[in-house]
Amino acid sequence: MSKSMYAYVREAWKKPDESEVKQLLWNRMQIWRREGSVVRVERPTRIDRARALGYRAKLGIVVARVSVRRGGHRKSRYIRGRRTARMGMRKSTMGKSIQRIAEERASRKFRNMEVLNSYWVGEDGRHKWYEVILVDGHHPAIVNDKHLGWMADSVHRGRAERGLTSSGLKGRGMRRRGKGTEHTRPSIRSNGSKGK
Repeated sequence: MSKSMYAYVREAWKKPDESEVKQLLWNRMQIWRREGSVVRVERPTRIDRARALGYRAKLGIVVARVSVRRGGHRKSRYIRGRRTARMGMRKSTMGKSIQRIAEERASRKFRNMEVLNSYWVGEDGRHKWYEVILVDGHHPAIVNDKHLGWMADSVHRGRAERGLTSSGLKGRGMRRRGKGTEHTRPSIRSNGSKGK
């Protein structure tokens, strides 16, 4: 059976260091580093991934590339008589993933749009770049679309902030059910306060 063009693109991006994607990424990141933290792009860098996550080349859909600094929290030094190992300065990680932070930043930049999904496009020693797919739920082309019409409903406002995107559901522990997930529903914070 013959493979589609998307299959070849997907294979190349699976191991970018072993394909021609490595040189492409190296050249692109020279430009990305000089850009702002949230930049609207004309077309997706990874067309296969974008289409799998709901992207369509039509009015009412926008793709933004977001850069987020890598690593955990940087905390200022506690000025008291303690040694560094006991200060809690290092190895303090964030409560949500870098991808979720990227989605929230894109959502704040494009206030009239909602985040549909996002995917990784590159990283270096300091930053990670994600492309975020945003949808304008009020646009007639989206309202009348049989696949994306659900985004017009007001219950989907603030998807990124409420952790309803794919990476948000993963970070909240919603990918699994049953044993081991007793404290994740309805949410990690509100689980212990049920019935009080």
